[in-house]
Amino acid sequence: MATQINPPRGMRDFLPADKRRRERVLATIREAYAAHGFDEIETPVVEDSARLHSGLGGDNEKLSFAVMRRGLDQAVLQAAADASDPLALSDLGMRFDLTVPLARFMATHRGELPSVFRSLQIGPVWRAERPQKGRFRQFVQCDIDILGESTNIAEAELLVAASDALNRLGLNNCTIRVNDRRILNELLDWAGFSADECAQALITIDKLDKIGVDGVVAELAETNADAAARVREALEGWAPALENGIALGDVLESLPEGLRECEGTREAAASLAEIAEAAAAGGMVTPMVFDPSLVRGMGYYTGTIFEAAHPESGSSVGGGGRYDGMIGRFLGQEVPACGFSIGFERIVDLVAESEDAAGEAVIVLVDKKMPVADVMAIKQRLLADGRRVRVEKRPKNVRNVLQRAVDEGFTHVVHARDAAGDLTLEPLTLESPA
Repeated sequence: MATQINPPRGMRDFLPADKRRRERVLATIREAYAAHGFDEIETPVVEDSARLHSGLGGDNEKLSFAVMRRGLDQAVLQAAADASDPLALSDLGMRFDLTVPLARFMATHRGELPSVFRSLQIGPVWRAERPQKGRFRQFVQCDIDILGESTNIAEAELLVAASDALNRLGLNNCTIRVNDRRILNELLDWAGFSADECAQALITIDKLDKIGVDGVVAELAETNADAAARVREALEGWAPALENGIALGDVLESLPEGLRECEGTREAAASLAEIAEAAAAGGMVTPMVFDPSLVRGMGYYTGTIFEAAHPESGSSVGGGGRYDGMIGRFLGQEVPACGFSIGFERIVDLVAESEDAAGEAVIVLVDKKMPVADVMAIKQRLLADGRRVRVEKRPKNVRNVLQRAVDEGFTHVVHARDAAGDLTLEPLTLESPA
């Protein structure tokens, strides 16, 4: 029995039709973001291990693929094994997101970039996750970031641009939930968690949609039972998420009474109200929802956070937020930053295929004995009008050839007899004459 040969677990091959579809979706995203003033950059697929494991990537740091150092001798290998430190064998790692490389890029090229830089970065990333539906070990991210802008214009621009990209793709029934890490930080302080307990508490609260209030409270109680009880009070007292017209008073009214009086809460609520008003003025059509339970798992967020959802997706299709502290770790001076990432693998299958997405594509059937020069002359005549053209030698039974052509997006067939003859384009169907 022949051995089955597959790609590495959690990674995929893409057949030509799938690849064309993915590239069309990517082209739409690029076009939308370019229209909003974002400039595309590219960074290496590997970064220094020390940088990838500097605490900026949260739990994703544990999922990074390491690249073993070159030329290691047996003594070094044995020392790393004795120390139980696999990173001692690695000086590079595959990037697990595009944000850490962007922070390094900004630090490297700060003098060559404008004071406010609008970055677009699209590329594959790698995480050693347990593969499951919608989750792969290699996947594409589509990130836009605004670096150097401390005001809410950054959030408003990102939300409007992301909304435009989603709508150009036909995903006009998405919703974007928003919150602010300052509200969550005030919640934890109000509940009684210590500074050392807050990071893990946020990770637990982020599981609310999966394990419910009881599950969250039970897990928090393992760290601080009294604080967990107050979190229950907040979670059960939160008003339903607010849709559209996110006003300061409405945001505060939706929070527990003790929490709404905190200075950080009021500042965050005012910020969210300003962002909502500005995004609406900028033409944002995707509904925006204030949801105080939104956490976003990455530890580097410092302010506004957002997450996009689609009714046909089992998980978020995009998200991001403000991460003002990250770039300063590399640069030595603070640079405000905010970003939004579209989960490409989660949206590509949601995008309806346009009938004219690929344009006019022609399959040319030629006689096997036709001179090569004639074949190329026929192809050139058809290419001259901007068509996509493929030449196939005519078999005795053309049905399989036509079926494959239909599957691959070809729209017309030409039955060519000679280079000087009439090249009539016939709509491609399985009933096309042989």
